[in-house]
Amino acid sequence: MASEHPSIYEIHDDRFRYLTVGSAGLDQLYSGCRWAEGPVWLADQNCLLWSDIPNQRMLRYAPDGTVSVFRDNNNFVNGNTRDRQGRLVSCEHGGRRVIRTEPDGSITTIADRHDGKRLNSPNDVVVKSDGSIWFTDPTYGILSDYEGYRADPEQEGRNVYRVDGTTGVISVVVDDFLQPNGLAFSPDETRLYVADSAVSHDPTAPSIIRVFDVEDGVRLTNGRVFCHIDKGLPDGFRSMSPAMSGPAPATACTVSAQRAISSARS
Repeated sequence: MASEHPSIYEIHDDRFRYLTVGSAGLDQLYSGCRWAEGPVWLADQNCLLWSDIPNQRMLRYAPDGTVSVFRDNNNFVNGNTRDRQGRLVSCEHGGRRVIRTEPDGSITTIADRHDGKRLNSPNDVVVKSDGSIWFTDPTYGILSDYEGYRADPEQEGRNVYRVDGTTGVISVVVDDFLQPNGLAFSPDETRLYVADSAVSHDPTAPSIIRVFDVEDGVRLTNGRVFCHIDKGLPDGFRSMSPAMSGPAPATACTVSAQRAISSARS
C-alpha cells in the first residue's frame, strides 16, 4: 500500500536513505510562535522545549499535545542544548551571553565577554563529551530590537568560541565567519560542522555549512565547505549516529533544520 504521506526527504546521497523512515510525515505541534528556534528534547521529563525569540519566552510541549510557557521574559533566548549533567544550556541574545539553568532553577553565566569586551549575541551551542561548551556568536541579536537589543558590536569578529568545562576559560576557535549560526559535532566528535547564514542579510554572501577537524579536543583545523545550501539558508542542525537509526556507513551524517517545531510520524 502506498504511503499516506508524500516523502518529507530530499535525498542527495543514498547513504542517507538508511537513516530515514520512508513513511514518516510531519505533524504541526504548535503554531502560535512569532519565530520558533532552538528545540531541545528532555527525555527524563518527556517534553520538548524551544524558544520563541521575539516573544521572549520558551515553550514546553508534552506528548498529550499541551503547550505551556516554560520561561517568560527570557531575554531573547535562541539556541538550547543540555550538558552532560542534564542541565539546560542556552544562548541569550538580550543578555549577550551563554547561560546554564541549574537544578534549583537559578541561572549561571557561562560566557558573556571575551578579552574584556561583550559578546555579540550568542546564537547556538553544543556541549562536547569532555564538558567543554562550543558556541557561535553572530550579530543578529544586536542588529535591531526585534530579537535582542540594538547595539554596536564590541568584538572585532563574529567568532566561534570554546569554553573549557573545568576552568571556564573562553577562547576563539574560528574567527573568519560572516555570521556563524548552527553547529554540531560528528558522532565521534572528530569534526565540527558550523553553518554560515550571512545570506540572510546579504544576498551575495555564501550559504554554506563548513566542517573542521577537531585537534586534541580543543582546536579546529582544516576548515572546508561541507555543503552549499541552495534553498533557504543554513540554521540549526544535529548530527545523528547511524546506530540510532539502523545500518548505515559510519561516514553518514544527517542534518535537520530547526525552523519548524514538528515531529515525524510513521
